Amino acid sequence: MKAWPIQLALLAALQYATLLPAQANETLWVKLKEGGRVALVRHAAAPGAPGDPRGFKLGDCATQRNLSAKGRADAQRLGDTFRARRIPVEKVLTSEWCRCRQTAELMAVGPIETAPTFNNAFVLRNRRDELTQGARAVIASWSGSGVLVVTTHGANILALTGTRPAEGAVVVVEPDPAAESRLRMLGQILPNA
Repeated sequence: MKAWPIQLALLAALQYATLLPAQANETLWVKLKEGGRVALVRHAAAPGAPGDPRGFKLGDCATQRNLSAKGRADAQRLGDTFRARRIPVEKVLTSEWCRCRQTAELMAVGPIETAPTFNNAFVLRNRRDELTQGARAVIASWSGSGVLVVTTHGANILALTGTRPAEGAVVVVEPDPAAESRLRMLGQILPNA
């Protein structure tokens, strides 16, 4: 008989815990809709080990890890969500890697510009500090009224924010030139949220 109230309490706690990520995501979507923020998008699902196959060529997508069918669908769905939520995308930057460019193209939220400072910090680990400093400078100088969307790699987002996002996740930051990192992390929107 006494187990019944405990079971109810556990069920209520479980239901509350499942609402927390949804509420956090909603708060971040609202922050993006306000503009002036940066959406760091980790490229959508691309199968294979981190990095790229030996001998890959940056200008040849056939030699790189590319988006899977799931990754392509997820990128399109993420773009649909940006449009449905009326996120005011002002600028889109991407790494030169094909999976990042493909993610940005499939999101279709605005014209795409290549920004080498967001290139793969995992593969270019000997240049990680340089890439991170350049990315921080781009974010710190963002003064648009809309949102800057950046499609990049997990290693880059980790170096910038200390967060290792899932493929297709959006890490929301805002410029903070006074901070040592030159940005303030607001949180992460999980894929398909």
